[in-house]
Amino acid sequence: MKLEDPRYVLKLSCVDTIGIVNAVSSFLTQNGCNIITNAQFGDRETERFFMRVAFAPVDPRTEVSALAGVFRPIAERYQMDWSLHDITSRAKVLIMVSRFGHCLNDLLYRQRIRALNMDVVGVVSNHEIFEDLVTSYRIPFHYLPVTKDTKRQQEARLRELIEAAGADLVILARYMQVLSDEMCSYLSGRAINIHHSFLPSFKGAAPYTQAHVRGVKLIGATAHYITPDLDEGPIIEQEVQRVSHEHSPDDLTAIGRDVESIVLARAVKFHTEHRVLLNGNRTVVFR
Repeated sequence: MKLEDPRYVLKLSCVDTIGIVNAVSSFLTQNGCNIITNAQFGDRETERFFMRVAFAPVDPRTEVSALAGVFRPIAERYQMDWSLHDITSRAKVLIMVSRFGHCLNDLLYRQRIRALNMDVVGVVSNHEIFEDLVTSYRIPFHYLPVTKDTKRQQEARLRELIEAAGADLVILARYMQVLSDEMCSYLSGRAINIHHSFLPSFKGAAPYTQAHVRGVKLIGATAHYITPDLDEGPIIEQEVQRVSHEHSPDDLTAIGRDVESIVLARAVKFHTEHRVLLNGNRTVVFR
């Protein structure tokens, strides 16, 4: 491995105070590590400091667990929320989908060409229509139909699948069932949802038709972490596409699907490359 290729990423947040950058850089220098990229942000509103450092050890035998043990006293001194990751290890991802497969198809293809730092370890759906697509990638497909009476049972099964597969991240790729508060808490910080950005104006069925009736000029999509507050979790990524009176509801739907796929892929990329830090109900994303 070349020296200039980062192997580990350290990300942290804490109360903004003097000496944090020096403490981190000294730790890396003293442990024979070369900083490849460094990004930092001090939030004046929350008075918190955020940092992401990608680095490579001069000695390739240096283990992430050993570095974490040395860094822990520094983290305790500054009361940091922190994590240290080996970025040569690909994230294990479980995807959930319902009737719309554009985001699922996009993610599976990006995984195949290794455009995202992830391996899909399974796909869960409350419908069977994408089983052939998923199994063509040699990925396990799990059909978990959900009704009012089976919701609790199926969420327990979902949790079993997540734990058995060792999934680091769950992606709701247009999964149209509302997860319980308990499941949202269980997946806190490691489940990403995607939806159109017409909310709360155009809820329910056929949002693009509703938008067409109102003559909207912008179509967008939002990717965010899930929380018990439906569609109100910390936003990771957004995008918009300008439209006009010439576009039919079908045109708007097609444009919207493209935007949703792009936004979700970006959010997954940022998360799996450890570029996202929570800042209350917001995020800091080091691109």
